[in-house]
Amino acid sequence: MDDILDRVDWEKIKLLPAIAQDFKTNEVLMLAYMNKEALKLSLSTKIAHYFSRSKKRIWKKGETSKNIQKIKDIFIDCDNDTILLKVEQVGNIACHTGRRSCFFTKLQSGETVLEPDTETLSNYSIVDKLYHTILERKKSMGENSYVSSLFKKGENAILKKVVEEAGEFSFAIKDAKVYVQLKGACIGCASSGTTLKYGVERQLRMDIHPDLEVVNVPVGMENDIESL
Repeated sequence: MDDILDRVDWEKIKLLPAIAQDFKTNEVLMLAYMNKEALKLSLSTKIAHYFSRSKKRIWKKGETSKNIQKIKDIFIDCDNDTILLKVEQVGNIACHTGRRSCFFTKLQSGETVLEPDTETLSNYSIVDKLYHTILERKKSMGENSYVSSLFKKGENAILKKVVEEAGEFSFAIKDAKVYVQLKGACIGCASSGTTLKYGVERQLRMDIHPDLEVVNVPVGMENDIESL
């Protein structure tokens, strides 16, 4: 195994770019990154594992959506600093937005050429949907987006929003049954590059109450996400 891992020029790069391509159609599905441990896991399990630059951890592709990537073959480029994964994309969806490929927006016009699969999106929790919507607002910086306006104003504005939501959250703790103030929490997590799952939900049970129940969000909140 070590001799295979050492074929990568790790002295040149900290993280290895990994292109995922459909093994039958040659369609490019996504680009992600691997450290040596992620590559080792991918080789040993034949399931794609990547290193998340935002979460700062290894993640198994499809760990939330179940749309895993079964590795059929791996190629390394001529400079030994990029790899190409030939994969079978389970669920036919590679992108967290519910699309077949992560490459669905034309650079020059901004035109979207692929629509998300609604059935796939239903596999994601409300937390995942909200978190990724906020990340998209962070990247797009739209003029009419409240979330984008917070990112434009900077860290103090974001922290003020988190404090506001935390106050409401505190009053709900006493019953050990909490409707998490998802919007403020996700904005804070997106700002710092952590996820709500690892940044908040686990800590609720560790620090507040082991039997804490994070209840379902109110009906209609999914519709509210798009208005952020």
